[in-house]
Amino acid sequence: MISVIASDMDGTLLNEEMQISPGNAAAIKKAQDAGVHFVVATGREYREAKPLLETYGLSVPLITLNGAAIFDTEGKILDEVPITKPNAQLIMHQLEKRGLYYEITTNQGVVSNSRARRIETVSHLLETVNPDTPFKLAVAMSSARVELMNIRYVDNYQVLLDDPKIQILKLVAFGQNGQKGLQPVREAIQQQVDVAISSSFENNIEINSPRAQKGLAVQNFADQLGIPMSQVMTIGDNLNDASMLRVAGVSYAMGNAIPEIKRLANHLTVTNNEDGVGKAILEQLAENQQ
Repeated sequence: MISVIASDMDGTLLNEEMQISPGNAAAIKKAQDAGVHFVVATGREYREAKPLLETYGLSVPLITLNGAAIFDTEGKILDEVPITKPNAQLIMHQLEKRGLYYEITTNQGVVSNSRARRIETVSHLLETVNPDTPFKLAVAMSSARVELMNIRYVDNYQVLLDDPKIQILKLVAFGQNGQKGLQPVREAIQQQVDVAISSSFENNIEINSPRAQKGLAVQNFADQLGIPMSQVMTIGDNLNDASMLRVAGVSYAMGNAIPEIKRLANHLTVTNNEDGVGKAILEQLAENQQ
């Protein structure tokens, strides 16, 4: 009997056009009508995730930034799990030593130190997600996306460390040589700092407090409702979903998931362009009725 469903967004609930399909939205609403709690667990910031859900009339709790910030259906923040400033400084030193572009998400939003490098990074990301997109078009799309997003630009990230009102919730670093190219910096950081390092795309690493993980947040969400993990279903496609796939009684990997996630999950659905989330939900709702 499934009582809680937690779904990732990018590569999972969202298709390659970064939209929630009508099929996925309808399945979520059907689950909610049946009394099942649906929660989104994403690496995105709240202000990036909430509008996408509202467009389709979906009102759900949000586990954002891989569990570093959790919100109820009304947008009230329930919990924040920051990285300490000394640890953030050590992480930043390792990233800068290797010349990697990275962004910092704080309790006041996303911060970048280079508009040009951000557009270049998002362009490569769009090109990777949709190989049919020419790079020039990806640059144009990225420029538009940057304009739409509420991003703060600073000359030096040190201003974030110096401001006592700012909490650092997540760092995301990007590399053009995939996870293999990012492995040395991942190892260097983990040798110095106790952090959780995951990934949402082939060319990034996401760095959080060890207490900010999707699995811990989903487990806490279920515990608050008095629901055992055997009645929890999770759906994901990449490494930052691994912790929540491990803790759930029912776990689904997307058809487009990386091999490690497919091995980890105990169910497989179709891709994010084929309403994979919706089909997995309907499958489990049918099981509930048996």
